[in-house]
Amino acid sequence: MATATARVFNFAAGPAVLPLPVLEEAQRDLVSMPGVGMSILEMSHRGKFFEGVLQQTEADIRTLAGVPDDYKVLFLPGGASLQFSMVPLNFLPRDGSADYIVTGAWSQKAVKEAKKVGGVKIAYTGEAANFNQVPAQGDLKLDPAAAFVSFTSNETIHGVEFKYVPQTGNVPLVCDTSSDMFSRPLDVSKHTLIYAGAQKNIGPAGVVVVIVKDEWLKKRVDDPKLPTMLNYAIHAENTSMYNTPPCFAIYIMGLVMKWLLSIGGLPGIHAINERKAARLYAEIDRTGYYKGHAQKDCRSLMNVTFRLPSEELEAKFAKEAKAAGLDGLKGHRSVGGMRASLYNAFPEAGVDALVQFMQEFESKNG
Repeated sequence: MATATARVFNFAAGPAVLPLPVLEEAQRDLVSMPGVGMSILEMSHRGKFFEGVLQQTEADIRTLAGVPDDYKVLFLPGGASLQFSMVPLNFLPRDGSADYIVTGAWSQKAVKEAKKVGGVKIAYTGEAANFNQVPAQGDLKLDPAAAFVSFTSNETIHGVEFKYVPQTGNVPLVCDTSSDMFSRPLDVSKHTLIYAGAQKNIGPAGVVVVIVKDEWLKKRVDDPKLPTMLNYAIHAENTSMYNTPPCFAIYIMGLVMKWLLSIGGLPGIHAINERKAARLYAEIDRTGYYKGHAQKDCRSLMNVTFRLPSEELEAKFAKEAKAAGLDGLKGHRSVGGMRASLYNAFPEAGVDALVQFMQEFESKNG
């Protein structure tokens, strides 16, 4: 028999916190969807009910982000990591090259996969400073003949975020926006392809959203050896249902989209996210006991990274914080310290609880 437990404040970087109203609705309807008589987990993806879920989720995404009519919205399996391969396989000629802007671990992984397909030029890398900033437009060394330019809008591990969209002229722009997707207004028209694994900010693990311009799909590399399941055009032609899609993940994402619309859309959630991050960064900067990893003008709204005076204190902080119901704060090993992920669904009360804990910890250990 299950034992009920109180919910902790979940600061994990992903899979991450989901809106409580979404979880409650999914729980209520899990065994039998109203008017259907079976679980969403059991029904055919070809049935009218799920087709309606898929269509409504796409419609809500288009409304939220103002997606232009000449862009396709796809729901694919494999997560963002598969897109590291799919993008070059579809759009990087074997005798060509693409520009990559490297601002952290995820853009590094994207480079690694692209090199298996074709040429890669590094337009910028922040590795020398352990990725504590993103480049200014003038820092980018872009090739006007590149097949595309790829960047990661927010790096979860290092806690840096682009505050602007890089200008690439006539070269298509590709963005991995997994960890800040729909956390702020998004100008889709400045991008040619956007992809986001859902589990960090907009849904559960198992589905990735791809928004891609129709015109670019027609210009993809003509490779007869390209596996069918890695072909964006095939998925677009079949409205994301060439094979059985990740139905439950799409259903939950659809509920998240409705929740976002209900709280004011992207401008509404952006105001909330700015307020949460500002509260935490103010505490980090208050006395100097805590030290942020990212440069101030590049700080992420989603992933707040910071250090304590020693690794021993960091271990103690993480242990005591977890005991206090503040879970998932230990930072990635490449950065160390702490990482507080404040995704869309993370409650403001959790930030207040963390700030209070930080003050008490500093008072006892400072």
